[in-house]
Amino acid sequence: QVQLVESGGGLVQPGGSLRLSCAASGSIFSINAMGWYRQAPGKERELVAIITSSGTNYADSVKGRFTISGDNAKNTVYLQMNSLKLEDTAVYYCNYRLRTVTMRYLDLWGQGTLVTVSS
Repeated sequence: QVQLVESGGGLVQPGGSLRLSCAASGSIFSINAMGWYRQAPGKERELVAIITSSGTNYADSVKGRFTISGDNAKNTVYLQMNSLKLEDTAVYYCNYRLRTVTMRYLDLWGQGTLVTVSS
């Protein structure tokens, strides 16, 4: 019904940059929120950044380094990651909270993309 496809992960040196993308497709009526979460080995999944009708919010650990943005026409959310640190290494997941054309509420996760920061 609705699918999410993530892209953009990879290996980068400390101080480098990456941009993640997550495109939603299908019978979408409206999007309530788009966000990025991450899960490092041995840790719980945590919020990185989110866009809602109220604006954007970031985890304290990424403020000033990461930027979340959305393209409503393409139903795509991006995460620009600059000044990457070793501790940013994790699997990054996008998340959409939306309504379908049949008014069904969905809370969807992308497949995850690995970001590895290493020298």
